[in-house]
Parts: sequence; C-alpha cells; structure tokens
Amino acid sequence: MDYGKFKYEANMKARESRKNQANTVQKEIRMGLKIDKHDYETKRRNVEKFLNGGDKVKVMIRFRGREQSRPEMGIKLLGRMAEDVAELGFVESHPRQDGRTMVMVLGPHKKKAQAMAEARKRRTDAEKAESNSSKQAEAPAEDVAPTGDES
Repeated sequence: MDYGKFKYEANMKARESRKNQANTVQKEIRMGLKIDKHDYETKRRNVEKFLNGGDKVKVMIRFRGREQSRPEMGIKLLGRMAEDVAELGFVESHPRQDGRTMVMVLGPHKKKAQAMAEARKRRTDAEKAESNSSKQAEAPAEDVAPTGDES
C-alpha cells in the first residue's frame, strides 16, 4: 500500500469518528415565578425536546420584587418541572438560589450520540417511506372499460 492511500484512509477514519462524536450542550430555559399554565406547558415541551436531543437543560426562575422573599415557591415550580420530565431526564443539580435567580440543571437519560443515532434512523426511515409513497403515486392507473351507457 502506498503512503498516499494510507493517509487518505486515515483521514476518512478520522472524519467518520468526528461525525459520530457528539458534544453535549447546555440549553437554557428562563421563566418567571408567576408563569401562566399555557406558558409553562410550552417551556416544558421545549425542555422535553432538548432532553430528547441529549442536551442538558438549565432551568432558571427570575424573582422580581417581593417574590425574592418566597424561594419555596420557586423550589415548588422547579420540582414540578422535574416531575413532568422525569421519564426523559434527571435532576443533575438541585434548585439553588443565586441572587435574583433560582437555578436547576436537568440531565438527559440518554447520551447525545445515542439521540443523534436515533434521529438519523428516523430520518432515513421517513425518507424510505416517502420514496415508497412517491413510487405508488407514479404507478399508472388501470384503464377502465366503457360500460356501454354512452350515447
């Protein structure tokens, strides 16, 4: 084997390993203490999406004015969030108050590389299904014989 071919194959192996490597990112969700029900559900769905993607999520609550004297309400809200997404992630860092904000970090149950592999598999399955349906649409329709009622 010549050196050029060896070098090329080494580069291809390195590229393949980089493609499969995944860096876990920490996403951030911010909300207020007096968040509305629908707004909370939207934030929860975003947290679920991030955890499904294999990313960590930093959930932050901003305290304004007199809300700072009620940190137990923030702990209760963050606990509710942790319970709602318990099947997708776990509490990596319990709620702690840092000035005007309370922070909790959620970690995903599955690794980023595993989540990326599953997403890649879903994408290829969807492409196969789409190509199959387009082949069926391109198939010629059968000719219908005349019934003889035409005048």
